[in-house]
Amino acid sequence: MYDTLIRYCTQFVELTQTDKALIMASFQPLTLKRKEFLLSAGSVCNFIAFVKAGVIQHYHVKDGTLFTCDITMPEHFITDYRSFTKRVPSIYNFQVLKNAELLIVSHQNLKSLYSQSSRLETFGRLMAEQVAQRTTEIAMSLAFDKPEVRVAKLLTQRPDLFQVVPQHYLANLVGISPESFSRIRARERKKS
Repeated sequence: MYDTLIRYCTQFVELTQTDKALIMASFQPLTLKRKEFLLSAGSVCNFIAFVKAGVIQHYHVKDGTLFTCDITMPEHFITDYRSFTKRVPSIYNFQVLKNAELLIVSHQNLKSLYSQSSRLETFGRLMAEQVAQRTTEIAMSLAFDKPEVRVAKLLTQRPDLFQVVPQHYLANLVGISPESFSRIRARERKKS
């Protein structure tokens, strides 16, 4: 059950047998079905989850309009770092698009894990840096790239999304209508 998470971690840091045992003791399995929520807006995010299987949409609602911020695929972590670190209510919803198997570590267990292993603390810092970088890239793309560029980036950087995520979610992720998304995607296919 923990093999995927441990293999993922070892891409970034070398783990001892003790580190591996700490991971297995600290992360708890959780299974969620399609449409269930891992996190609901207004609650404090008290976890970091490793997505072993499944697909999870991150979104928030403003003035009745849903805005997709990201989509987490297998072998990635998911959390609301602002809510998790500052202990404030989240503005995000994490809803399962495809049945998910997760390994979850609580805020308290993560602090304990870090105090017991400098390698796992280093891994945590590296993951936080990746999440911060990804968030910045998404914000910059939405602010400065034309829709055609955003769709092209999605096609080249995250082609796996197109296999499992319905098109209207992808259109929302890049900030355009599903119709515009279809037209742009068709033009991109003709180019390749």
